[in-house]
Amino acid sequence: MAQEKPTASKPALDADGNPLDPVFLTELDRYLFGEGRHYRIYQKLGAHPAMLSGRKGMHFAVWAPHARAVSIVSDRNGWNPDANYMLPLETSGIYEGFIPDMGFGEIYKYVIHTGSGDLLYKADPYAFSAEFRPGTASKTVDISGYRWGDSAFLRRRAEGSTFEKPMAIYEVHFGSWRKLDTEERNGFMNYRELAAQLAEYCTDMGYTHVELMGIAEHPLDASWGYQVTGYYAPTSRYGEPQDFMYLVDYLHRAGIGVILDWVPAHFPKDAQGLADFDGTPTYEYPDPRMGEHPDWGTKVFNYSKNEVKNFLIANALYWYDEYHIDGLRVDAVASMLYLDYGRKEGQWVPNRYGGNGNLDAMEFFKHLNSIVAGRKDGAIIIAEESTAWPKVTTRPEDDGLGFTYKWNMGWMHDFLDYMKLDPYFRKDNHNKMTFGMSYATSEKFILVLSHDEVVHLKCSMINKMPGELPDKFRNLKCGYFFMFGHAGKKLLFMGQDFGQFHEWNENVALDWYLTEEPMNRNLQSFLRDLLHLYRRYPAMYKKDDSWDGFQWINADDAERSIFSFVRKDGTGKNSLLFVVNMTPVERPDYVVGVPVKGKYTLLLDENGAVSARARSTAFTAKEGECDRQPYRIAYPLPAYGCAVFAFDEKGKEK
Repeated sequence: MAQEKPTASKPALDADGNPLDPVFLTELDRYLFGEGRHYRIYQKLGAHPAMLSGRKGMHFAVWAPHARAVSIVSDRNGWNPDANYMLPLETSGIYEGFIPDMGFGEIYKYVIHTGSGDLLYKADPYAFSAEFRPGTASKTVDISGYRWGDSAFLRRRAEGSTFEKPMAIYEVHFGSWRKLDTEERNGFMNYRELAAQLAEYCTDMGYTHVELMGIAEHPLDASWGYQVTGYYAPTSRYGEPQDFMYLVDYLHRAGIGVILDWVPAHFPKDAQGLADFDGTPTYEYPDPRMGEHPDWGTKVFNYSKNEVKNFLIANALYWYDEYHIDGLRVDAVASMLYLDYGRKEGQWVPNRYGGNGNLDAMEFFKHLNSIVAGRKDGAIIIAEESTAWPKVTTRPEDDGLGFTYKWNMGWMHDFLDYMKLDPYFRKDNHNKMTFGMSYATSEKFILVLSHDEVVHLKCSMINKMPGELPDKFRNLKCGYFFMFGHAGKKLLFMGQDFGQFHEWNENVALDWYLTEEPMNRNLQSFLRDLLHLYRRYPAMYKKDDSWDGFQWINADDAERSIFSFVRKDGTGKNSLLFVVNMTPVERPDYVVGVPVKGKYTLLLDENGAVSARARSTAFTAKEGECDRQPYRIAYPLPAYGCAVFAFDEKGKEK
């Protein structure tokens, strides 16, 4: 039997035809949401188990301020849009309802009855789970009661400064990291299956964190998770929400941090999603010059609306609080900050000062990042910001955006431009490798070689390198060596560490068999040694954002394409001297300047970690000016040679 549409003064009816006026959202809830400051609004909006008039069931609440009416459809009412109308709560734009006896694991949608008479079948913006694609319905699910075992990890995370800790990130796309040999569910592995294998791999290699792509629910595999329809739902491709909790918990207990990609910049136009949610531009700017990305065909969040900001800020905090993640990497920050991003003259609207900065987005970031910093629990938030926007990692109190770290896209472009060159031409592009240090302390940077660099005909990392196959591997080892010596935290995408030959394809698992091939295995072993060296020596990470942690020995040896520099941790002990030869020319008579006399112990060369026996023969610095340093050591530098030496500065630093 169809139910009459309710109004604020006419209560909705439950499934038994009884008057329903649950008002689970209090006046304070509604006020805080309207102010954009209800940081756990996801506990009130969406679907939650509840009790009404002595009956258990499910409470639903949704924000649809311009809807004429809203109803709930599910298997329980035969997906009849007139069966379960929701109650509008005064002027808040929120509708709520209750379905008795409804439990977990049931699918549902909201039907938006628009002012123009249309019916829009929408997934729940606050749903904790969704159907496996291609299904588009939301699913009731229990996210309470998981017994976490990561308290020791979280305690350590909160201790000290994140900037003085190692951070070597392994970027992973679950759908193509490994696959099961089955056509069922596209061969996707479950979060629980992935947990042990991923933890084992990261521990063996020496990574400190994983960064997970595409965890929030999204309809299209080919979007890699960057066109989100379920911001509060871990994608059902790999299991249920508590399965994802298990994965984070397992990684934490193995000492591995977890960073999620997060996409507050835009959302797709899929019919079940946020676009024109209540028949009007609800979550997006109404003016298409601000509300649509012409390059991507997606909608732009309206950062001037308190309820929209609340949706996003609460979503960020939800991942920290409910899933214990350690950080968010915010995608496409530049597209949010610039009103003219991807737009031609006449296609964008200047701000009130006539400029191209999105003032709403700036305030949104300052608000969000202040909350994350205020947690004081070691949680981080990272900007993928591809321009020279100032003060990205400066505190909002000092007129910055307040991110913890920023991806160093400028370094990445210069680095790859250099590494792709035939070594003969590198001498004319030497500054591409040294320029990054001129601004290395301007932000808190992460050096990135991400998934974006190995798709769309850009070639895999190994195939970017010049020369025949053996030279490609030697070049890539030199590149990774330089990257890990350079100031800044590190990120590598999966497959790059063992020389995956083909470009990344989200439909195909990595070619793990390559790790048994001699050259691939050698590259992987070299990087493993480099990662463990990185974690073992604070000089490689403790003062990334300070000139006290870096010293060029010779930044100008362009003719020979050799770079030499020192990394320090501020104690005067266990400083590291790095030397790398970026050409196939052997330098048997090479001499490098050093800052102090004493012994220089070789720790790692182009073949990987040096054995204890080899380390027992240290190189002794001799007096004599070289590279504007008072001492020197002679070291026969092979073609594509790399060398790290440990030395003490004998209390020189305090």
